Amino acid sequence: MRLAIDRLTKPIGTLLLVSDDDGGVRALDFDNYEARMLRLLKAHYDDPTLAPGPAPAAVRRALDAYFAGDLGAIDDVLVATGGTPFQSAVWAALRRIPAGTTTSYGALAATIGCPSARRAVGLAIGSNPVAIIVPCHRVIGADHSLTGYGGGLARKRWLLAHEGLELSDGRVRQKRGGNIGSRPQPSRAEKRDFAARRQIDQH
Repeated sequence: MRLAIDRLTKPIGTLLLVSDDDGGVRALDFDNYEARMLRLLKAHYDDPTLAPGPAPAAVRRALDAYFAGDLGAIDDVLVATGGTPFQSAVWAALRRIPAGTTTSYGALAATIGCPSARRAVGLAIGSNPVAIIVPCHRVIGADHSLTGYGGGLARKRWLLAHEGLELSDGRVRQKRGGNIGSRPQPSRAEKRDFAARRQIDQH
């Protein structure tokens, strides 16, 4: 599989964005975690080949808008990830967490029909190759503590504050609810994600 990698300078730091020939985002990580990003890519795909190349224009515009304050701009970005069916379900559920809200690991597990799988959900979140767009930073502890984040807690605090949440004493204060709303029908982004995943084996 041939993939392009681009480096984007953003207020939160330099981002590494990996995309495919169809414009789907395969990975998005922070530049000081490049080794981890490459490890996840190799875990999801057989022998991926990365070469420098520009990120899709639509993705660049969406990220620019997000960091400029249009928090919903990344909602419809096409993401095409590998992963197991369980991981894919967790990552799809992450995209249903609205900006400006958070949820807990247990609540996220419940939304995918596995209420006792809190630990497995945490592992799936830890394997998420697409930061920010697949917003694992919006998952916190049941006591509203930040818990962990693959990009570091400082970045998690920055992203949550950027999305309008208040933090005090290492805990998040909810401003607009705090759980995942039900969504009977998948979003446009989810439909495209599912379609892209079905094509993974063809690349």
